[in-house]
Amino acid sequence: MTENVHNREEIAEKYREAGRILRQVRTEAKKLVRVGGSLLEVAEFVENRTLDLGGKPAFPCNISRNEEAAHATPKAGATDTFGKDMVKLDLGVHVDGYIADSALTVDLSGNSDLVKATEEALAAAIALVKPGVSTGELGSAIEETIRSYGLLPISNLTGHGLGPYIAHENPAVPNRYVDGGAILKEGDVLAIEPFATDGKGLVHDGNWTEIYSIIRKKPVRMPAVRKVLKQAEEYKGLPFAKRWLSSDKLDFAMLQLEKAGILHGYPVLLESAGGLVAQAEHTLIVSADGCEITTK
Repeated sequence: MTENVHNREEIAEKYREAGRILRQVRTEAKKLVRVGGSLLEVAEFVENRTLDLGGKPAFPCNISRNEEAAHATPKAGATDTFGKDMVKLDLGVHVDGYIADSALTVDLSGNSDLVKATEEALAAAIALVKPGVSTGELGSAIEETIRSYGLLPISNLTGHGLGPYIAHENPAVPNRYVDGGAILKEGDVLAIEPFATDGKGLVHDGNWTEIYSIIRKKPVRMPAVRKVLKQAEEYKGLPFAKRWLSSDKLDFAMLQLEKAGILHGYPVLLESAGGLVAQAEHTLIVSADGCEITTK
């Protein structure tokens, strides 16, 4: 029994350390998001700074702009710069597989209500968290807050549970009212992430992909493909960026790995009506009488 308590506390401390690293990186990265700044430089700063501070990226730095809701990260050699954009920074840090996941919106576009709506929706959901509460109740609080601004939540994106080397697992945390939902229990680790939009409140897959993860193990024959697979395996099933890999046959190897069902791609997600999207997110551990926010 004592050993179990010790293990739980050790694991909780790793979640906290990941959160501490993320908070520092997020604060520093936010200052780099400005009109004319390089997206690739910000992404590489986030990922390298995470390593400098003793963590590892839990997934590539997501920099999604305007109608992009998620899964956008710069390509290798990208020269894109920030304009008058609605910029979402979604960062992930892990310590021995225990993940902190947090996002904020930097508004360069002059649409501050979208940012306020997501931040207040996140706060409203977190205020309800304790054992016995359903994820449906959290979704209801998120939706009500966002709608009070005359905006819509993105109903086909959710928050999620976190596990060792698992960036998305149950329970899903809806961003709208749902009947029922999972019941929270002490020790659950959640990332709650409201998205607000002035569009239709739905996202669909875009036509480019830069983030992947390994979803099954399977032998491959071709040496060029094996070389790329070996690099991808270093991330232990967590999402990685194509720009993190190196090969003179990278596109060919990635295609073969996808065809074999070894790699899964995460296309950029776009708001269906082209509306602007804002996001806010924190990671928390459900405690006996509420929760501990590891990323705040």
